[in-house]
Parts: sequence; structure tokens; C-alpha cells
Amino acid sequence: MRAGAAFELAADLGYDGVEVMVWADPVSQDVSALRRWSRRTGVPVLSIHSPSLLITQRVWSPDPEVRLRMSVDAAQELGARTVVVHPPFRWQRRYGDAFGDLVDELEETGGIEIAVENMFKVRPPGGSRTSRVSAFRPSIDPTDVGFRHYTLDLSHTAAAGMDALALAERMGSGLAHVHLADGTGLPKDEHLVPGRGIEPCAELLEKLVNSDFSGQVVLEINTRRSPSAAQRSRDLAESLLFARLHLGQ
Repeated sequence: MRAGAAFELAADLGYDGVEVMVWADPVSQDVSALRRWSRRTGVPVLSIHSPSLLITQRVWSPDPEVRLRMSVDAAQELGARTVVVHPPFRWQRRYGDAFGDLVDELEETGGIEIAVENMFKVRPPGGSRTSRVSAFRPSIDPTDVGFRHYTLDLSHTAAAGMDALALAERMGSGLAHVHLADGTGLPKDEHLVPGRGIEPCAELLEKLVNSDFSGQVVLEINTRRSPSAAQRSRDLAESLLFARLHLGQ
């Protein structure tokens, strides 16, 4: 979904704010344009998702360190508290070696939480039904390394066959950000409406309510296959209702 349409839908449906995924959409890359959309709709930018996907490796810069630094700058300018970033890819050796120190530096100097996200393994081209490889170093689980802040993505835990509640326990007080979605357990990033898959979405939200969690819960569902704009709106409204119900709002 284009950034402008996301701001408008968020306003229409009563969302508290948006997370901006920086990708090919020119508006998502333009802080001034994002600020205009935010002011026009009254919807704040709560978080920035750094361009760390395979398809965004040349957005802003081919250098992943520059992209992360620019994400922090964008968050500061837009008043967002969090930057979401994926762990380094296996082939990003220099970036990977310096990643932990870079995250620490940017958090200390920028005043922004950099929440490293859990990922999942994928089936390699030509691989068997059960073969999986990781594109990330050193692990799909950021708690294996240890960071100050984490993002827990429930679509990714489904794809990884990972226990989301156990992951939340490992993240502990570092859990700063949740990508609320669902999955069926297939080894792909489904981002279903919460409640339509196998993940303990409701249980996790209720657990957060009963803890000292003070972070953000962001709905991250895939609406690209929605047959109509009306169905897209219904899916987003259902997702928001699910979140509010289980967060006690």
C-alpha cells in the first residue's frame, strides 16, 4: 500500500498512528512528504521500518549502515520513537561485524529505540519440502546476539516454527515493538489478519497487558490480495478491533 493511502485509511478507521516501511514508494522515502501526510490526516508516524528488505537494498543508499542512519534521522524528524531493522544478511560481512556497535551508537546518540526483528528461514531454490536456509547472520533470532530493544513479528514466528511466547520471554524487558499478524506455519511471510492463523496473537497481547510492556503494537497485515478496497478496509478494521479487544482498550 502506498504511504498516502495508508495515512488516509488509518485516519478513516481510527488507528493511533502508522509505521512507515521505507521502500520503492517515493513518499515513503521523503520525510517532508510524510510530514505533510501526517499533518493532513492527523495521523502520527509512530515508527520507521528501515529499508532492510531484499527489495530495498538500494533505497536511499546501497550501504546498509547509511540506510540505518537515515532511518534514525527520519524517525527524529517525524517524532517517531522506534526504528525497526532486520538483522544483517549473511553476505553483508562488514556491516554484520559492526552491527551491534552501530545499533548501540545510534541509540545512545539519536535517542531512538532501534528494535531488531526476529526473522525466519526459507526453502532454498530447488530444495526439498523440509530444507531451510537462513539468509541472516548470525541468526534469525536476535536474542541469540543480544540487543537493547527487539521487534517481535508474529508472522515471522509462524514461518520459522518458533514459539512466540517463549521468544517474548527471551526478549524480556527489551521487547519494545510488536508486529501483530498471523500465519499458518508455512515457511513464508504471510502476514494474515490476527486470529486467522495458528499464532497465539490474543495470548501475547494479553500477556503484554499484564506485564510492564510500554512499547508499540503495530498491525502488519498483507492486503495486496484483497479483492476490493472495501475488503481491505474490512480486514484492517477487523485487525484493529482484535488488537484493541485483547489489549483491553
